[in-house]
Amino acid sequence: QVHLVESGGGLVQAGDSLRLSCLASGLTFSSYAMGWFRQAPGKEREFVAVISSSGRGIYYADYADSVKGRFTISRDNAKSTIHLQMNSLKPEDTAVYYCAADHQGTFAIRAGSDLDYWGQGTQVTVSS
Repeated sequence: QVHLVESGGGLVQAGDSLRLSCLASGLTFSSYAMGWFRQAPGKEREFVAVISSSGRGIYYADYADSVKGRFTISRDNAKSTIHLQMNSLKPEDTAVYYCAADHQGTFAIRAGSDLDYWGQGTQVTVSS
Protein backbone atom coordinates (compact mmCIF):
# COMPACT_ATOMS: atom_id res chain seq x y z
CA GLN A 1 0.00 0.00 0.00
CA VAL A 2 1.30 3.40 -0.98
CA HIS A 3 1.52 6.22 1.53
CA LEU A 4 2.63 9.81 1.10
CA VAL A 5 3.00 11.61 4.41
CA GLU A 6 3.66 15.34 4.56
CA SER A 7 5.24 17.12 7.50
CA GLY A 8 6.82 20.44 8.39
CA GLY A 9 3.84 22.76 8.21
CA GLY A 10 3.12 25.35 10.83
CA LEU A 11 2.38 28.95 11.71
CA VAL A 12 5.00 31.49 10.70
CA GLN A 13 5.25 35.22 10.07
CA ALA A 14 5.58 36.87 6.69
CA GLY A 15 9.17 36.71 5.52
CA ASP A 16 9.96 33.53 7.42
CA SER A 17 10.92 30.17 5.96
CA LEU A 18 9.56 26.65 6.26
CA ARG A 19 10.71 23.32 4.90
CA LEU A 20 8.06 20.77 4.05
CA SER A 21 8.82 17.10 3.64
CA CYS A 22 6.92 14.24 2.04
CA LEU A 23 7.89 10.68 2.92
CA ALA A 24 6.80 8.05 0.43
CA SER A 25 6.42 4.34 1.04
CA GLY A 26 5.10 1.38 -0.88
CA LEU A 27 6.29 2.52 -4.30
CA THR A 28 9.46 2.55 -6.37
CA PHE A 29 10.15 6.12 -5.42
CA SER A 30 12.86 6.89 -7.96
CA SER A 31 10.50 6.01 -10.81
CA TYR A 32 7.93 8.65 -9.92
CA ALA A 33 7.77 12.32 -10.66
CA MET A 34 6.80 14.14 -7.48
CA GLY A 35 5.03 17.39 -6.90
CA TRP A 36 3.59 19.82 -4.42
CA PHE A 37 0.15 21.39 -4.58
CA ARG A 38 -1.72 23.69 -2.25
CA GLN A 39 -5.30 24.60 -1.51
CA ALA A 40 -6.29 27.78 0.26
CA PRO A 41 -9.69 28.17 1.94
CA GLY A 42 -12.40 28.71 -0.64
CA LYS A 43 -10.04 28.15 -3.56
CA GLU A 44 -9.24 25.29 -5.87
CA ARG A 45 -6.15 23.20 -5.41
CA GLU A 46 -3.24 24.61 -7.40
CA PHE A 47 0.11 23.40 -8.64
CA VAL A 48 3.17 24.61 -6.73
CA ALA A 49 6.23 22.65 -7.84
CA VAL A 50 7.32 19.46 -9.58
CA ILE A 51 10.51 17.43 -9.80
CA SER A 52 11.23 14.70 -12.30
CA SER A 53 11.94 11.07 -11.52
CA SER A 54 15.50 9.82 -11.12
CA GLY A 55 17.73 11.19 -13.83
CA ARG A 56 21.18 9.99 -12.82
CA GLY A 57 21.44 12.86 -10.42
CA ILE A 58 20.11 15.48 -12.79
CA TYR A 59 16.50 16.45 -12.21
CA TYR A 60 14.09 18.74 -13.93
CA ALA A 61 12.14 21.06 -11.66
CA ASP A 62 9.43 23.57 -12.39
CA TYR A 63 7.42 26.00 -10.33
CA ALA A 64 4.27 28.03 -10.36
CA ASP A 65 4.97 31.65 -11.19
CA SER A 66 3.70 32.71 -7.77
CA VAL A 67 6.48 30.82 -5.97
CA LYS A 68 9.31 30.95 -8.49
CA GLY A 69 12.46 32.29 -6.88
CA ARG A 70 11.14 31.69 -3.34
CA PHE A 71 10.44 27.95 -3.23
CA THR A 72 12.78 25.07 -4.06
CA ILE A 73 11.78 21.46 -4.55
CA SER A 74 14.27 18.66 -4.03
CA ARG A 75 14.28 14.91 -3.65
CA ASP A 76 16.33 12.33 -1.78
CA ASN A 77 15.78 8.97 -3.42
CA ALA A 78 17.74 7.15 -0.72
CA LYS A 79 15.19 8.35 1.83
CA SER A 80 12.14 8.27 -0.48
CA THR A 81 11.51 11.86 0.44
CA ILE A 82 10.90 15.15 -1.29
CA HIS A 83 11.24 18.55 0.27
CA LEU A 84 9.84 21.98 -0.42
CA GLN A 85 12.01 24.77 0.92
CA MET A 86 9.81 27.86 1.22
CA ASN A 87 11.51 31.20 1.77
CA SER A 88 10.16 34.74 1.99
CA LEU A 89 6.74 33.43 2.85
CA LYS A 90 3.74 35.64 2.25
CA PRO A 91 0.24 35.56 3.75
CA GLU A 92 -1.07 34.43 0.36
CA ASP A 93 1.02 31.26 0.73
CA THR A 94 -1.36 30.16 3.48
CA ALA A 95 -2.87 26.84 2.43
CA VAL A 96 -2.91 23.12 2.97
CA TYR A 97 0.07 21.72 1.08
CA TYR A 98 -0.16 18.30 -0.53
CA CYS A 99 2.45 16.13 -2.16
CA ALA A 100 1.64 13.90 -5.10
CA ALA A 101 3.32 11.18 -7.15
CA ASP A 102 2.79 10.06 -10.70
CA HIS A 103 4.59 7.53 -12.89
CA GLN A 104 3.77 9.46 -16.07
CA GLY A 105 6.17 12.27 -15.27
CA THR A 106 6.29 15.98 -14.82
CA PHE A 107 3.63 16.87 -17.40
CA ALA A 108 1.11 14.73 -15.53
CA ILE A 109 2.03 16.39 -12.26
CA ARG A 110 1.68 19.80 -13.87
CA ALA A 111 -1.79 18.90 -15.11
CA GLY A 112 -2.70 17.96 -11.56
CA SER A 113 -5.55 15.57 -12.29
CA ASP A 114 -5.82 11.81 -12.04
CA LEU A 115 -2.46 11.54 -10.36
CA ASP A 116 -1.42 8.18 -8.98
CA TYR A 117 -1.07 9.11 -5.31
CA TRP A 118 -1.76 12.00 -2.96
CA GLY A 119 -0.79 12.76 0.59
CA GLN A 120 -3.16 13.98 3.29
CA GLY A 121 -1.72 17.47 3.46
CA THR A 122 0.00 19.74 5.95
CA GLN A 123 -1.23 23.18 6.98
CA VAL A 124 0.93 26.23 6.36
CA THR A 125 -0.26 29.51 7.84
CA VAL A 126 1.60 32.75 7.23
CA SER A 127 0.60 35.71 9.35
CA SER A 128 1.14 39.31 8.24
